[in-house]
Amino acid sequence: MSAIKTMDVRELINDRPFGGFQKLVVFFCFVIIALDGFDVAVMGLIAPQLREDWGVTPQALGPVLSAALVGLAVGALVAGPLADRYGRKIVLVSSVLFFGFWTLVTAFSTDVTQLVIFRFLTGLGLGAAMPNAATLTAEFAPERKRAFLVTVAFCGFSFGAAGGGFLSAWMIPHLGWQSVLIMGGVLPILVAPLLIWKMPESLSFLVSRRAPRESIRRIVERIAPGVSDSRTDFVLPRAPQQQGGARLVLSAHYRFGTLMLWVGYFTALFLVYLFSSWLPTLVKSGGYSVSEAAIVTSLFQVGGPLGALCVGWAMDRFRPHGVLLVTMLVAALAICAIGQATHDLLLLGAIACAVGFCLNGGSVGMNAMATCFYPTEARATGACWMSGIGRFGAILSAFAGGQMIAMGLPLGQVFALLAIPAVLSGLALAAKGLDRRSMPQLQTA
Repeated sequence: MSAIKTMDVRELINDRPFGGFQKLVVFFCFVIIALDGFDVAVMGLIAPQLREDWGVTPQALGPVLSAALVGLAVGALVAGPLADRYGRKIVLVSSVLFFGFWTLVTAFSTDVTQLVIFRFLTGLGLGAAMPNAATLTAEFAPERKRAFLVTVAFCGFSFGAAGGGFLSAWMIPHLGWQSVLIMGGVLPILVAPLLIWKMPESLSFLVSRRAPRESIRRIVERIAPGVSDSRTDFVLPRAPQQQGGARLVLSAHYRFGTLMLWVGYFTALFLVYLFSSWLPTLVKSGGYSVSEAAIVTSLFQVGGPLGALCVGWAMDRFRPHGVLLVTMLVAALAICAIGQATHDLLLLGAIACAVGFCLNGGSVGMNAMATCFYPTEARATGACWMSGIGRFGAILSAFAGGQMIAMGLPLGQVFALLAIPAVLSGLALAAKGLDRRSMPQLQTA
């Protein structure tokens, strides 16, 4: 009788080349986040035509635009523990169907109240999808490429938002604003069956939940054919404490790092959303035209995906906390520089691109860090809760930006004040990096 063999599934993933099956998982997560990005951006894309058709003021649409952000925060906070208990796949597929359905329903709204309700419900699904897609990507990625692959998946957000912009530019004049919402709802619903059919459950999750050996082995054989048999026991490194996801995230071992991630991500998303929403107004107040302000804002957005990929690449090769500290400090310097470069449009655009590079690179890098920081039992909870807390920073930015403009401060002072959150974000991550973590132990499947 052959001896029972023990196999650490994390070592298996780390030691083998990054294969086609794992690339398929990253592709699925990219698609999910792209659909997420499209549906997050859709209200901003249709808002001008919606105001014209319904005769409503921009102030009346404010709650509609913020309702999805509130839903995003709540959805992320709820979905994390669910994914750690029931699995990444079921939560991901459910969230895709959920935000697809409510986006489709939104197309048939007849008043602003309905829009607010439907966008909040849509936001619940959107908030659940993105951090869980990052979690699934991380759990199929070798550690040497994990941060980079998570940032690759997150680039789907920019792809989806930009694609929605190009499509809506043609669809709204020809088919009406409802057509964009219909497409934003139908696409996720059509993709969901493919996810059910082809997207695997997390291998680490299955081992941590002591799933049937054969269900684990089927996935192992897709990654590395022939390395296991029916007698193989599957194991993985485990957290130092055996607790549920929520308790583990807030346990003494992880509490400080969790709080620092929350501070870092809250302040980073505060800045990302503030610049996305208010940079055109700030640039225009500096004496530039609407079209010139739009160009500067577009350059800010262009820097984002490039920054995410570069920061993810660097995090896999150097100390990740140091990479994020430098990224956020450079962001602070670039933000200060914007206030001193209002006399030169070309220079202003270049600095705005640098700000987008650093802020988006830093915020996406924090998502990669969260998936690396927490053990399997709490990874989805940790990543989702960080995402949810960060969304409150995004909500706050809507009020803070308007208040700063209303104060009538010189642009140099405005941007100097906005550099402070970037410094706080970097320092929080540096403090987390100084906190020593114990070595993982071994957990049997």
